[in-house]
Amino acid sequence: MTVRQVLFRKGREVYAIPPEATVLEALKELAQHDIGALLVMEGDQLLGIFSERDYARKLVLLGRFSKDTRVEEVMTRQVVTVAPETELSEAMRLMTEHRVRHLPVVEGGKVVGVISIGDAVKAIIAEQEVLIEELSRYVTENR
Repeated sequence: MTVRQVLFRKGREVYAIPPEATVLEALKELAQHDIGALLVMEGDQLLGIFSERDYARKLVLLGRFSKDTRVEEVMTRQVVTVAPETELSEAMRLMTEHRVRHLPVVEGGKVVGVISIGDAVKAIIAEQEVLIEELSRYVTENR
């Protein structure tokens, strides 16, 4: 299974925020969309990613305030990305190795979607359910 197949199932919706937005604005966006991370973008350019982890570790623990801090001050700048053709197992390996939960999907230099660890797990479970069903049908028909 590829990242493209996961995006096809879940959709290509990309939630982003500009770097000059406040952390409070970013938190409102996260809550509104019930997501754990936002891409930080200027137009089509990916600058970073802002996650709940960034909020907890770079703001709360340092005693900073959400309404006074800009997203660009606390975002993760080194963003791990994948291409749509990337195998899902490779995407999961990257998430594990880099200890991230969200991977922007980039094609032709443009962000075309985002997959999360939750998306990956759901896709693998669905794939395994199909395989189990096919095996059960095969065993039943060949008794």
